[in-house]
Amino acid sequence: MSAVDCASTSDGPAWRSRGAWAVLLLTLAGVLALDLWSKSWAFRTVAGEPVELPDRTVVADPAFRLPWHEGVRVVPGDLLDFRLVLNHGAVFGIGQNKRWVFVTFTIVAVAAGLWVFGAWTRRTSTLSHVGLALVLAGGLGNLYDRLTVGAVRDFMHLLPRWDLPFGWEWPNAGREVFPWIFNVADVSLLVGMGLLLIASSGADRARAAARASGTVAATASERPSGQAADPAP
Repeated sequence: MSAVDCASTSDGPAWRSRGAWAVLLLTLAGVLALDLWSKSWAFRTVAGEPVELPDRTVVADPAFRLPWHEGVRVVPGDLLDFRLVLNHGAVFGIGQNKRWVFVTFTIVAVAAGLWVFGAWTRRTSTLSHVGLALVLAGGLGNLYDRLTVGAVRDFMHLLPRWDLPFGWEWPNAGREVFPWIFNVADVSLLVGMGLLLIASSGADRARAAARASGTVAATASERPSGQAADPAP
C-alpha cells in the first residue's frame, strides 16, 4: 500500500468526525455571535444614544438615512473610527441596492460551504474547517441583517481622514485611502477566504510529497530481493 493510500485510510472524511464538526460549528457560532453582538452594541452606543431602526421595509429603501452623528475615534493616529452606516450592497458596499440578489447568493454559498466541508475536507483538515466556519459566519451575519433589518449594519472605518496621494480618487468613493465602512462579518469573510487559500496550498504540497514518497517506496519494493541498491557515485 502506498503512502497516499495509507493517508486516505487513516484520515476519513470530515462529515464523519465529531471533532471536525465541533471545530466548524463552534467557530461559526462564536464569530456569528460576536458579529451580531458588535452590530447591536454599535447601534446602541456609537451615536451617543441608541439608534432605533424602523421596519425593515423602510430600511431596505436606499433613500433611508440614519440620523447624523459625529462618530467615535477609536485608535489614535486616525487608524480606526466607529461610525454607523447602513449598507445596501455586499462586502465594503460593493453592488448597492441588490438586496435579494445577495440574499439568494448567500443561501447558495452557505449550502456550497457545507457541501465542501462534507465532500472535500478530511478529518484532520482543521485549517480548512476554521476557514469555512469564518466564511459561513460572515455570510450568515450579513444575511441576518438583510432579512431582519433590511440592510447590513456597518460601523468600522479603517484609516479615516487618510487621503490618496497625488489627488487620486476611487471611482464613486472619494479620496480616502480606505473609504469603505465594514463590520465583523466582512472581516470574517476575508480572513476565512485567506485561510482556505493557505490550506489549499498546503494540501497540494502534502499530496505531492505523499505521491513522491509512495513512488520511492514502490520502486524499492519492486527491486529483486538479492539486488543491492545502486551504489552512490
